[in-house]
Amino acid sequence: MVSAGIPCTKEPLGLSRSDGKWPDGLSLVPWEAGKPLTWDVTVICLLADSYVAAAAREAGSAAEEAATRKTAKYSNIQAHHIFQPVAVESLGPINALGHIFLSKLGRKLADQSGDDREISFLFQQLSVLIQRYNAILLHDCFVKEEEE
Repeated sequence: MVSAGIPCTKEPLGLSRSDGKWPDGLSLVPWEAGKPLTWDVTVICLLADSYVAAAAREAGSAAEEAATRKTAKYSNIQAHHIFQPVAVESLGPINALGHIFLSKLGRKLADQSGDDREISFLFQQLSVLIQRYNAILLHDCFVKEEEE
């Protein structure tokens, strides 16, 4: 993000896995330990059959499960990049490491702008995006009266 003083590119070339997929973004400057940061974001619908059991166990467990799978998928790039999965459940929770990453990013935004509220603003923006996602997701589930 340029506003955080960290130039990046979305869907970078040259980082594809064996199946041709690539992470959602790459920092163009080192993030930590001289390595650039790559990240991949997943939004999980807790009503999907594959997540119902995890969601029933504990809040946030489906996000942790999805983040673990993402980390395994991108294990080949971790020698040269820091990989950060961000998994967000459609009903709110974010995986623990994703939450820490977003907090660090919010602090970097706050350092650049001088406004300590940037961390809160970042999480509020994510909350609004999730609400929009849920509205679209749920909109298609309702039956219109003329279709009955």
